[in-house]
Amino acid sequence: MLESKTLQEAARNFADNPEPRCACLLLLDTSASMQGIPINSLNKGLQSFKEALMKNNLARLRVEIAIITFDHEVRVVQDFEDPEHFSPPSLDALGSATNMAAAIQKGLDMIQARKIIYRTYGIPYFRPWLFLITDGCSTEDDFVIKQTAQRVKDEEHDKRIVCYAVGVQGADMMELGKIVSDPLPLKDLNFEELFKWVSASLGEVSNSKPKQSDLEPDDPVQLPLPTKWTSLNG
Repeated sequence: MLESKTLQEAARNFADNPEPRCACLLLLDTSASMQGIPINSLNKGLQSFKEALMKNNLARLRVEIAIITFDHEVRVVQDFEDPEHFSPPSLDALGSATNMAAAIQKGLDMIQARKIIYRTYGIPYFRPWLFLITDGCSTEDDFVIKQTAQRVKDEEHDKRIVCYAVGVQGADMMELGKIVSDPLPLKDLNFEELFKWVSASLGEVSNSKPKQSDLEPDDPVQLPLPTKWTSLNG
């Protein structure tokens, strides 16, 4: 059951702006290994993300951003907001564990709840993005990890989400690939270029035809190549 406050806020928002929506949920690792330059670079990247979205007139109306952080706890730092009302947080990396699977499960639940709100108010939507950034691997029980990996696989297969995973320097890409397929390594902590790519990609998606249901195929979209931020591309 959706909270009445959430529904009231959504009603006002959609009345003012009935454009289709593209939900983008960021899952960000704040475990202790991200301390120092990595977390500072991530914070700067989040600022550049907002700035880039604000420069795209269509993305400003159609993209919604939410943030979950994870370490020994899973926290919803930012619920879904449009770029104008999105406030990039200043994150700290202090956690003693990496509860990645729990964060993914929470993120998938949030996306599902957001799609219910869209449908309640007749708002068309694009396939939501789940975007994971981590420098490690999950420290949870193997059963939980496998259960989460299967859920991600099912959600992608049924075209309910688009899932990306980025491994920061030192990340175990093989272990990360057990949860999310085809993870990409981040080159030189270049979060600013990463988020510029995310923004540009979301801009291309928001300019396409929205889905009327999860069963409808996506409108073909040519995303920009991630050549500036991942080491797989030189």
